[in-house]
Amino acid sequence: MKKQQQFAAILSLLAWFLVQCDGQLLPFKAVNLGGWLVTEGWMTPSLFDGIPNKDLLDGTQVHFKSVRLNKYLCAENGGGSTLLANRHTARSWETFRLWRIDETTFNFRVSNKDFIGLSAEGEGIKVFAHAAEPGSTETFIIVRNVDNPSRVRILASNNFYLQAEMEHSVMADYSGSPDEWGDQDPSVFEMHIVKTLQGEYQLTNGYGPDEAPKIMMNHWSTYIVKDDFRFMSQHGLNAVRIPVGWWIKYDPVPPKPFIGGSLQALDNAFTWALNNNMKVILDLHAVPGSQNGNHHSGTRDGFIEWDDSRIVETVSVIEFLAQRYCDHPSLGAIELLNEPLAPGVHLNTLMKYYKAGYDAVRTYTTSAYVILSNRLGEANSTELLPFATDLSNSVIDVHYYNRYSDYFKSMHGKQNVDYIYKKRSKQLQELTREGGPSIFVGEWTADLYINDSSKEDYRRFAKAQLEVYGKATFGWAYWSYKCEQKYWSFKWMIENNYMQL
Repeated sequence: MKKQQQFAAILSLLAWFLVQCDGQLLPFKAVNLGGWLVTEGWMTPSLFDGIPNKDLLDGTQVHFKSVRLNKYLCAENGGGSTLLANRHTARSWETFRLWRIDETTFNFRVSNKDFIGLSAEGEGIKVFAHAAEPGSTETFIIVRNVDNPSRVRILASNNFYLQAEMEHSVMADYSGSPDEWGDQDPSVFEMHIVKTLQGEYQLTNGYGPDEAPKIMMNHWSTYIVKDDFRFMSQHGLNAVRIPVGWWIKYDPVPPKPFIGGSLQALDNAFTWALNNNMKVILDLHAVPGSQNGNHHSGTRDGFIEWDDSRIVETVSVIEFLAQRYCDHPSLGAIELLNEPLAPGVHLNTLMKYYKAGYDAVRTYTTSAYVILSNRLGEANSTELLPFATDLSNSVIDVHYYNRYSDYFKSMHGKQNVDYIYKKRSKQLQELTREGGPSIFVGEWTADLYINDSSKEDYRRFAKAQLEVYGKATFGWAYWSYKCEQKYWSFKWMIENNYMQL
């Protein structure tokens, strides 16, 4: 009996030791806390319900068509020239990205990143696309027809409306009746919304400084709570991947329009993870300037503007996180950047940043893993292997979604399952090298493109991914714990018996 007690005590001590040592927990079975500290509108659309003119948030891409000329407004050569009204069809040069000042006031950015503004010439005021930064003369009010909101007038800073009487120039000199919206009126345009963004910037700037703090504080305190960590732990998870934005470094007073308070929510998550013997994978999901143009990158207008000039600022965020949490027993890893997009983000720039970010983490901790996210888009999935092999306790993160490509649109359930067992399994094998970095499937979902799939289709698809991604040396993380789209929600999948660990 005494030997049995001693053996039990040894086992208990060993179990405690394993919880303290990051590497011994591998592979991780994790879930992303997406949509919590970095907003993604498709996951929580109700967050945006109270915003006035919510279809005209920052980054909304619009076309303006003159009803009189039946032609689209165009920034010739993508910018740096006069605004024209001469295009039969609308593509990139005819696309304007909104910077929202308030619910009716905007700047218009064109494809070369210039802003539309006024310049005096002759008897009228011509409209140009040549300002590198927006000022008062680059500010416009969109006046919508109450009965038909897609019909608009555009009021310039000189208190005249834009008009297109001729194709070769657009003038800001119309003072006619704003109550008439006829087809022959040169100041009336059809506004076509072609793309929208719903991220943290859009949400906080859309509500403004008075309402945004109330919305965000309520969201952070209710979307993920202490009991969620108990649920995760009870259902087989031993880690969470938590996306954060670069502005968290400046909490409690981040740059406008971002709202302070997310850092306290992150502190709470670390405590809840510790109480449930779980690890935290910190993921810098949004960086200054945006690494992929998607709403989850914190972008204002969808342009990719993260480059060499942003490295120092981005590393400072990693250093802040590493210093704050380096001694916390629940810290498992820090991911330096989420989903950089090729070719917008160059490989040399990325590796330069990864080395600087890695060194910043190592200044404070030698045990926490450092995760390097593969580039998406036109990039080789093995391109980081030689670089990461020289970094101890490094990990390469790959995201596997059977979506976002026409290739998957017509696949039925069995074809998706076969793809996992054959193609995804092979991809993981190609990345897994002896002496190389660990491999992490940092995002995946059991959702299927085919809407009429059966419950068994979803269950088999989830089971296949659990089996294949379970062989990843660092583990996997489901996207996401909660989501309005039910098959993307780990919690819903577990509660409704679509998935079991």
